[in-house]
Amino acid sequence: MQITLMGFMFLLVSALLGYIYSPHLDSAPPRWVHFAHGLLLFLYQTFDAVDGKQARRTNSSSPLGELFDHGCDALACTFESLAFGSTAMCGRGTFWWWLISAITFYGATWEHILGASITTTSGSTITKLINSKPATVTPTSLITYPLPSILIPISSYFTNTLILPVINGPTEGLMIIYICHFFTAIVGAEWWAQPFGKSLPFLSWLPYLEGIPTFKAVLFLMIAFGVTPTVTCKCAVLLSLFGGQHYFIVTCSVTNVYKVVKARNGSMPLALAMLYPFVVLVGGVLMWDYLSPSDIMGRYPHLVVIGTGLTFGYLVGRMILAHLCDEPKGLKTGMCMSLVYLPLAIANVLASRLNDGVPLLDERLVLLGYCAFSVALYLHFATSVIHEITNALGIYCFRITRKEA
Repeated sequence: MQITLMGFMFLLVSALLGYIYSPHLDSAPPRWVHFAHGLLLFLYQTFDAVDGKQARRTNSSSPLGELFDHGCDALACTFESLAFGSTAMCGRGTFWWWLISAITFYGATWEHILGASITTTSGSTITKLINSKPATVTPTSLITYPLPSILIPISSYFTNTLILPVINGPTEGLMIIYICHFFTAIVGAEWWAQPFGKSLPFLSWLPYLEGIPTFKAVLFLMIAFGVTPTVTCKCAVLLSLFGGQHYFIVTCSVTNVYKVVKARNGSMPLALAMLYPFVVLVGGVLMWDYLSPSDIMGRYPHLVVIGTGLTFGYLVGRMILAHLCDEPKGLKTGMCMSLVYLPLAIANVLASRLNDGVPLLDERLVLLGYCAFSVALYLHFATSVIHEITNALGIYCFRITRKEA
């Protein structure tokens, strides 16, 4: 676990570099920063994989290791999105890159939680979740491999199996992100800001995309050919570009969950209830931004993404804990605790409609409060769970040796 934590620190450094050299994620940082982003992401992936190897080698796998691994991966969605936002100069669009990765990861967790093994589409078993560190869908890979994540974990929660394609995010997907960072170190971040038709002339024939910034065009293409087919589970013709595997994964995820729920005489609405907190979280933040008189996503992208990302991490952690404790399937009251701040923030911006566009409290202070609330909630959850699991199993968090009886 300590190896995974060390790897996670590389992503914190990467996000910090992005903030220092591009506070609003809309200006070009020095080219060495892009190279650093790629290198730090590679180190994160390597340390995460090595930790799994170490756990199997020392036979020290535990439920705490699974929770720790998934928790770091969920938070990595946030910090790698910020790093990529600085590389591509996404500005307020950074939130949408995070959302793509979060949707994918949350669904992957939903499916994974129900599973005891991870398999590829070829059917080969990779690892048993109980006895080894799970090969989860790495959050950063979800930036380039959108959507299946939210439905993969959720599906695995119910089916006892996490299905990954032969070419998947944790390996090939991360390589694409490395290439993006290293490529930007060569050509400069301005490449992402110039018109799509100029950046990729061989794709200039695509309608409506030629004149918009490259990073927006790529985002639209990912949504159109990855997210939309995955959500609607229609139009298999779109599988050939960007999101075909995700369509397969998510369709299978929903289908597998449905079959398992029906076989157990369960309730599909109850199974889907675990999606509601995530939907409310995203909807609440988008409503806050829409009503905001000060453009919170444009002026404070780091605060919005970090606050929302930590809340997302709490939801993922709570779902995994429910799996480890074999709790009844359905909506968990604790998950809703993470959403109590959003109504206050929305009420604050609604008050501005009655006060000549001036909210009751400065939105920067409200955002800082949002981040502080999310940090406090997540730290309380993490420390409480670590304390209880280590005491119950008689183990240490960062040591292999067992506690003396």
